Amino acid sequence: MTSEYHHAIARQHYARSLRKAQLKDLLGLITGADTNLVNFDEVARRLKARQEIGQRIESVPLEKIVGSVGRYRDFTREFLPRSNVSSSRWANLDAAVNSLEGVPPVELYKIGDVYFVRDGNHRVSVARSNGFDQIEAYVTELETPIPLALTDFERDLWIIKAEYAEFMAKTHLDLLRPGADISMTVPGQYEILLRHIDVHRYLRDLDLEREGRPERLSQAEAVTSWYDHVYLPVVEAIHKHHLLDQFPGRTETDLYLWIAKHREALAARYELAPLDAETAVTTFAQTHSENPIERTIKGLRLGLHRTLGDERPLGMSDEVFDEARARHDAGERTLQEAEEEAASQEDVE
Repeated sequence: MTSEYHHAIARQHYARSLRKAQLKDLLGLITGADTNLVNFDEVARRLKARQEIGQRIESVPLEKIVGSVGRYRDFTREFLPRSNVSSSRWANLDAAVNSLEGVPPVELYKIGDVYFVRDGNHRVSVARSNGFDQIEAYVTELETPIPLALTDFERDLWIIKAEYAEFMAKTHLDLLRPGADISMTVPGQYEILLRHIDVHRYLRDLDLEREGRPERLSQAEAVTSWYDHVYLPVVEAIHKHHLLDQFPGRTETDLYLWIAKHREALAARYELAPLDAETAVTTFAQTHSENPIERTIKGLRLGLHRTLGDERPLGMSDEVFDEARARHDAGERTLQEAEEEAASQEDVE
């Protein structure tokens, strides 16, 4: 077959791949999914990857190449080319591959069990578009304290792993309370836990000041006090009421944060002081579930409750409601109020 023939086919192949990329991006806009390749620099920075000495050549499964150095926006997560990718360069490589001219190996970084393109994004794109399973590559492996697997990039679980490691580095909770399970399924939440610890420390220091005591909580004391007296009581109530059964695939810490948000919402709506762990969990259980049938039933129940007057939250007794209202009227702060107060004092200082 002539070279002109291979180039004509390659141009058609590029056009089809570009259309697929545009459809992927359109679907991503609709669903909110990130269709970019993974940014190597961000992964390496957050996982504190260190380069090993030496390089080797090996045959790498294409499905394990998840990202790129610098060009992660030029291709979709499936390495489909976007419009800013050179069509002539892509088509020339495609023609070379299909005419058996061959192309040189790509250069990859390896972190855990996944790879990132250092040089050769077009070659990886062409190989995947042609249905190849593997590609020859010069591989430089980077060490990291956090192991990565291909599945960590299906729902950006690698971000949660990185955030978990950062949380432990700041709190040392794994050393202070060995065996503590603070795993989550949603990224971006560990910063909220850190704020909870800071606010708890602020409130405990105020208590010590009111008692006329000179000492203040250290960071380690604040972490353990929050874990023992704020976090664990909620987790124990979650297990007591079998709440995880209503949220398959979620964790204790996922629910802790949702319940904390629920507790703040009730405090604001009904002018209440912070609820105890038992009440926070029981009222949350009355209105929340990830089971579709249960969620519908609870939604209807809540709607009926509000239609009938909404004088107190579902699942809360009159006695508990009156006690929380009295504590609010006496000046007890909610988590949000305490956080705002602490922030305003820092601004003054």
